[in-house]
Amino acid sequence: MARRGADRSAGDLDDDTVLRAAYDDHGGELFALAYRSLGDRGRAEEAVQETFLRAWRGADRYDPERSTLRTWLYAICRNVVIDASRARASRPQVVGSDLPDLPVDERPLEQLLVGLQVEEALQRLSEQHRVVLVEVHLRDRSTAEVAAQLGIPVGTVRSRVYYGLKALGLVLEEMGWHHDQ
Repeated sequence: MARRGADRSAGDLDDDTVLRAAYDDHGGELFALAYRSLGDRGRAEEAVQETFLRAWRGADRYDPERSTLRTWLYAICRNVVIDASRARASRPQVVGSDLPDLPVDERPLEQLLVGLQVEEALQRLSEQHRVVLVEVHLRDRSTAEVAAQLGIPVGTVRSRVYYGLKALGLVLEEMGWHHDQ
């Protein structure tokens, strides 16, 4: 997948100018993600604000070698939205309130974002692991088919799938994913 142009906001995030550029570049997309997930404009604005606050506070942890700024901000925003949803769920609901129900299964933007993050994580794996994971899990091919295509034993494909999934989990964890998400 082609990436957007050069990330003009990448740099030292504790610099106000750089942080403002990051907001200009990614604030709208983050708002759309938060709004789509939370279903409330005010809560979405708070989520974006919290995302940039966390980014500013954690600027020293951002490593452009590990992910793009956009991916890092999306991971933070995703965690903020999850935290906001959990906090909301833990509060008693006001009787008679007519809060709109969000269609849980219809979150194409969130699915797109997850797909982008998984794609980026796959790019960090070795080619051997990436190829078998894509063929077996994304293209839903059998290990025998993949083994025949690659000219390797089925057991080797299974082994690469196993270790590839472990490596993918580690990469996603480095990108800010948690096991409970």
